[in-house]
Amino acid sequence: MENVFNRQLVKLRRQQNLSQEQLAHELFVSRQSISKWEQGETTPDLDTVVKLANLLQVDLNELVGGQTTEKSTESAKSRSVLPEGQRPMNGWEFFSKNWWMVFPLLVAVGWVVVMFQH
Repeated sequence: MENVFNRQLVKLRRQQNLSQEQLAHELFVSRQSISKWEQGETTPDLDTVVKLANLLQVDLNELVGGQTTEKSTESAKSRSVLPEGQRPMNGWEFFSKNWWMVFPLLVAVGWVVVMFQH
């Protein structure tokens, strides 16, 4: 199997409408690292390759070797498309934007506790 990682990374990153800067931010690496990977100068470690595959929502074989499977093409068709420049929100981002939801949740839990004590 030929290693086409650098070409696949460019293709998949562009398909997801991610800039090198955005991808670097998600992986906690520099934009220059992404650039070097895409130019074939260096390659990321195995943990980072796995994170990349998960982030780009592809199988490792597709990312490293360019081999697509029926499952990955079906899942790509069923994915919802976000507006350009947007990416899925992770749990920490959700909580940082919606921290205030803790208060109504505490009130609801308190109410349930009080109701069952009587």
